[in-house]
Amino acid sequence: MALAGGSLYVGSALAVGLFEVFPPAVVAWFRISGAAVLLLALHRPSLEAFIDSRGFNAAVFGLATLSMNMLFYEAIARIPMGTAVAIEFLGPIAVAALGSRSLRDWSALILAGAGVLVISGTVLSDSLSGIAFALGAGAAWAAYIVVGSRIAGTAGASWDSLTAGFTWAAVLALPVMVFFWPADADMPTLNLLGLILGLGLLSAAVPYSLDQIVMRIAGAAYFAVLQAILPIVAAIVGAIALSQWLTMAELIGIVLVVAAVALRRP
Repeated sequence: MALAGGSLYVGSALAVGLFEVFPPAVVAWFRISGAAVLLLALHRPSLEAFIDSRGFNAAVFGLATLSMNMLFYEAIARIPMGTAVAIEFLGPIAVAALGSRSLRDWSALILAGAGVLVISGTVLSDSLSGIAFALGAGAAWAAYIVVGSRIAGTAGASWDSLTAGFTWAAVLALPVMVFFWPADADMPTLNLLGLILGLGLLSAAVPYSLDQIVMRIAGAAYFAVLQAILPIVAAIVGAIALSQWLTMAELIGIVLVVAAVALRRP
């Protein structure tokens, strides 16, 4: 899980370096498109994965994932990555709480809300829009979880749907990317293709593959607890790769969110 989080947020740190050339939304599309190309080459899903109700659900899943990535990248263009990840976790924790009547899940939601409030108070004066984008990413993450549960199945079927979803998202969002594409973007084609594939590998193909391994080894319940590692990994990668050192208040907020993630285990 630590390796998966490291790969995911190193990929995000790489994306931050591209924000000077391309808008965050375009970089997020690079990530999904690169992952789609890699997954198509690795898994070669059947045509049925792209059509009928199965293809429709995959397309909705892919668009939810793309929206989550776009909003997250817009957030980390404005606020520290560790802070954005902690705020974003409010989405999946809310899904767990709203789908349950247990005191533990509601306590986790309260803890996460308190953590987000603490974090928000420290960065509010710097970037209200960054907080708004991180909250939007959390809402998209919640949608990603709800829609993703519809395409879950056997390992092979899940990979087919994941590949089809990313492919549909990359294709359907292409007209929007043409609109957002900066007129002054100047990057050699081979360099651009390398960055797209690198983003797809680090931010999608590797983390998702490692998640599957962790799920098989640890089971769903412990996997949920291990999600608490992600805000910590994001804060460490942000500090080392982007020099985004967090304040004590932000660290306290992240600790509260981590506690909430651990508390909401199934």
